[in-house]
Amino acid sequence: MRRAAEHVELPISGMTCASCATRTEKKLNGLDGVSATVNYATEKATIDYDAELVDQAQLVRAVEAAGYGAVLSSDEGAEDAGRGEEDSIDSLRRRLAISVALSVPVLVLSMVTALQFDYWQWLVLALATPVVLWGAWPFHVAAWANLRHATATMDTLISVGVLAAWLWSLYALFGGDAGMTGMTMSFDLVPESGSGADHIYLEVAAVVTTFILAGRYFEARAKRQAGAALSALLELGAKDVAILGDDGSERRAPVQELEVGSRFVVRPGEKLATDGTVEEGTSAIDMSMLTGESVPV
Repeated sequence: MRRAAEHVELPISGMTCASCATRTEKKLNGLDGVSATVNYATEKATIDYDAELVDQAQLVRAVEAAGYGAVLSSDEGAEDAGRGEEDSIDSLRRRLAISVALSVPVLVLSMVTALQFDYWQWLVLALATPVVLWGAWPFHVAAWANLRHATATMDTLISVGVLAAWLWSLYALFGGDAGMTGMTMSFDLVPESGSGADHIYLEVAAVVTTFILAGRYFEARAKRQAGAALSALLELGAKDVAILGDDGSERRAPVQELEVGSRFVVRPGEKLATDGTVEEGTSAIDMSMLTGESVPV
């Protein structure tokens, strides 16, 4: 493979598990002249590519072909990434709160026989259905997207499991004996022999959805907090550097322009732009990013 001459980081949206990152990475590395790694935790693809063989638009199309979204760093979408993450977390919070409020009575009524009144099962159906269809909607959408690309992820398992429990319960209620007056259920560690069309599993569909939503919400919030901490740490680093040319001249440039073998000048009180070896002279360096000390050392 030819030496990659360009470097870019692509924010990627729509990934829900580590296998999503793996599939996106394989799709990108399938392009000629591309070496890519995709980090699920940061939701970014770090890509080195040969500009003569591939351009950034092709990189975006490769991510979209894998079933996910990507924006270039120069796009307005990249500037709104933080806002989009906040909106996603707010949406998860709303889904989780409403799903909890609906799932708790479903679970209690399904597990405690003493609380089951005539036609209680129809109330449970009314409470569980919004959780299955609306609360689990992100899982169904992701599962459908995976199906279109002939792949499967954890979202596929969640969607299939939740819908299977809900659809079977509909069959039991409308086509079996579960919808009859006086129908009761109890909590049993071992399934009863012959149980089938007279049993419903709406509490399974609702509670599984709620637990997965809770996991996704806390995961998203933790990722946001970790990302904010990393961003704050990066802000402490050097923004530009005095690159030393072969003729001894200096030019100020962004740290992104540093390459392996570059030489740069660190004046007293400045921060180190990157790792390196001191070739000549001495200086007082700002190490506050690592030590917290405000005085150069």
